[in-house]
Amino acid sequence: MRGNLALLFLAVWPMLGGFVSYVLGKKSRLVRDVAADIVCVIELAAVLSQWGNLGSELVIPGVCGLGMKFKLDGFRFIYAVIIAFMWSATTIFSREYLRGHRNRNRYYLYVLLTLGSIMGVFISGDLYTTFMFFEMMSLFSYIMVVQDETHEAQRAAQTYLAIAIIGGLVTLTGLILLYNYTGTLDIDALAKFQLHDKSPLYVPGFLVFVGFAAKAAIFPSHIWLPTAHTAAPAPSSALLSGLLTKSGLFGIIVLSSGIFMHDSRWGFMLLILAVITMVLGAVLAVFSVNIKRTLACSSMSQLGFILTGVAMQCFLGADNDLAVRGTILYMVGHSLVKLVLFLCAGVVHMNTHKLNLNDIRGFGRGKWAFMFAFVMGGLGLMGAPLWNGYLGKTLIHEAIVEHIHGLGHLARGASGTLPFMSASAEAFMFSVCEWLFLISGGLTAAYVIKLFVALFVARPAPGMHQKEIYLSWTNTIVLTLSALILPVIGFFPAETGDKISALGSAFMSGPEHHHAVEYFSFANLEGAIISVTIGVAVYFLFIRRLLQSESVKGEVVYLDLWPEWLNIENALFRPVIGLVLPFVGSLLAKVVDLITAGPVEFMISRASRVKFIRPPEDTDFGYYQDEGKAETAGNLLPSSLSYGLMTFAAGLLFVIAFMMT
Repeated sequence: MRGNLALLFLAVWPMLGGFVSYVLGKKSRLVRDVAADIVCVIELAAVLSQWGNLGSELVIPGVCGLGMKFKLDGFRFIYAVIIAFMWSATTIFSREYLRGHRNRNRYYLYVLLTLGSIMGVFISGDLYTTFMFFEMMSLFSYIMVVQDETHEAQRAAQTYLAIAIIGGLVTLTGLILLYNYTGTLDIDALAKFQLHDKSPLYVPGFLVFVGFAAKAAIFPSHIWLPTAHTAAPAPSSALLSGLLTKSGLFGIIVLSSGIFMHDSRWGFMLLILAVITMVLGAVLAVFSVNIKRTLACSSMSQLGFILTGVAMQCFLGADNDLAVRGTILYMVGHSLVKLVLFLCAGVVHMNTHKLNLNDIRGFGRGKWAFMFAFVMGGLGLMGAPLWNGYLGKTLIHEAIVEHIHGLGHLARGASGTLPFMSASAEAFMFSVCEWLFLISGGLTAAYVIKLFVALFVARPAPGMHQKEIYLSWTNTIVLTLSALILPVIGFFPAETGDKISALGSAFMSGPEHHHAVEYFSFANLEGAIISVTIGVAVYFLFIRRLLQSESVKGEVVYLDLWPEWLNIENALFRPVIGLVLPFVGSLLAKVVDLITAGPVEFMISRASRVKFIRPPEDTDFGYYQDEGKAETAGNLLPSSLSYGLMTFAAGLLFVIAFMMT
């Protein structure tokens, strides 16, 4: 073991703290809650203490064969700070939120185990270490989804676990192929492994991408996100949306900024998936009538925005400064925004035990601290000027515009960055992407306005009892401080956003010299103005006219008009996982049985004179025949190999069916 041992502490300490808090919880709930808070605060302090150790590494040879490697650079440090800060905020918030809930001891244990594993993901120095902590994170966070053990929570957790396991197996296959071809999984070494023809790397690269994309909720593996975020406790939802999805983006960025750096073909694949994810998530959020589901679908859309920034890095080549900085700021901004908004949703659920807009409308009237936090988060999510979300969204938009202008300067008929498309055709494609980017931003503004009106403007729902004390002082401070960060970053972009993006730029292979950006020039404000204008129009012309109605008492009723048949989880994924895969497994078992039955029967028939046969390499399994029995080898064959294979297939079918029911 050599290097900075503090990096190992960052990953191991929360896990040890989780077990300590669990033991303490058997004696005292208060002591356990305080212990969990202390674990997170110490983790935050430990991360901040590493500011002077940027560039340090830790290598632990021999672990699981390939060993483990940790590294701390600018980008990793940024996200380590965000992880520790968000975990501290949500853990403190959970004390009041979970009051009266069951299984709180289990909750804190697995929340802290998840903290250690996601910290391991973001400070990993090679993809092998990334994968190990990534899989631990997926399994530990399952408890965060299923915590309430309602039917909806169990179903959502089944989907989450199925996607995580399938994605993990696909990623493992890709890592094996990638290691066989390159001889390394070291992230820095892969970034230097540049080939003129990257065709041999596309298959392993795509397989690795699948597992990370599943966690990042990229279409079509997004199906777990709306249900998991809705079913999980609000503090868990903040972590799932703000951080666990970013762990998937971490892996995608390692691929895109490393072995596929400046590869337009790879960028084209990312761009297509990004645009679909971005638009579809925004549309789903507009139609949703559940506050947490709206925020969950919003997360899907925002991850599409971020992936657009990653794709633009591939297209812009060495001039990818705007795309790199935009990606970093959008990731950071979205994490902080979703912390605030999901905690706001938690405030609503704590007091009403409901999430449907028809049941919670008017809840926020007169609650000024709650309104302040929600407005800060909403403006940040919309990308309104002077709030943090504006910075990343503006830079990614300008990266798209920059690429369009670059293509426009090429000669007529010349090839663009894509070898299968002319420059003019590619410019048209990116013009369409730009408008979809702006329209998706407009839809974001529309559903934020919808939530604001429902909570703070609409007439209170029947039975809505307004409490004088709806939030403890501790959680009021947590929520207010988290919300204050958003305008501070937005109001002072040069002092905050630019320094954050410059610190993390090297991780994404960004240039050393950065463009000076006039964030509040009209050219940059224009995109935000267009999006907000579209959002206001969508709200008044579509949401209020088609997705709302009035009751006989003049109360607003929010309509759920999204067609059930468009739910691809029920229409596609569950049938495939629950029916097709077991059928394929049974079919393969039958084929193996047919292939092997003949040779096995021949060998047994040759040995039929022997009264006792025992394979020498296995002392626990054998074929026994008593003297007085007239059974033949052919009669006993079905009870050996084929019977075992059929039993295995039946067991696999049973396990998958159990998971999906």
